[in-house]
Amino acid sequence: MLFVMLGQGKTGKLVGEVARERGHAVRVVSEEDNANGAALTAEFLKGVDAVIDFTTPEAVLHNMRACLGHGARMVVGTTGWYAHLAEMRTLAERKHAALLYGTNFSVGVQVMFRVARELAKAATGYTFHITETHHVSKKDAPSGTALSLKQVLEAANPALQVEISSVREGDASGIHVVEARSQNDVLELKHEAFSRRGFAEGAVRAAEWVAGKNGCWDFREIFEQLD
Repeated sequence: MLFVMLGQGKTGKLVGEVARERGHAVRVVSEEDNANGAALTAEFLKGVDAVIDFTTPEAVLHNMRACLGHGARMVVGTTGWYAHLAEMRTLAERKHAALLYGTNFSVGVQVMFRVARELAKAATGYTFHITETHHVSKKDAPSGTALSLKQVLEAANPALQVEISSVREGDASGIHVVEARSQNDVLELKHEAFSRRGFAEGAVRAAEWVAGKNGCWDFREIFEQLD
């Protein structure tokens, strides 16, 4: 398959490496060459199986409007744009394109979401708190994963009001801890990423999955279908 890689941060570079390891061709588009999505023309996207975006909240909307507007398939790991999700979903459907997005492409984190949902249902009378720790250069806080965890917990138990604490230190790849506390005890659910490779592998497998499809999905909906 042929993938276009947008975003050359630490995760973006690793996504490209993993894609090549899995036998795919990768075309990298630099930020300088793609101001406001200008490089993502219909001609450029011809023959591309999927576009993978790990850029910034400022760049990703331009990229999505260009790619989806030309009927392309996209995997978007960038967060901070979800206020525009309805618009992007409508564009993908109207142009027979595909959008697969997620706050975290780690399969382990997807399992954590499911366990967290069951914990919120079972631990009545407990107060919940999320602590997320990432590297100092991460721009958004709270992390998209922490916000997804909050959504999962509060949807499972509407009585909950879950607060999030964000920590930025060193080169941490990502630690998320859900704490459920009562007067008698405390329960903790933790996911710690040892490297960014789990995120990268999930993103590449997502790109393999979305190639040739039309529609819009959250990664949480389809991760069990990955090859």
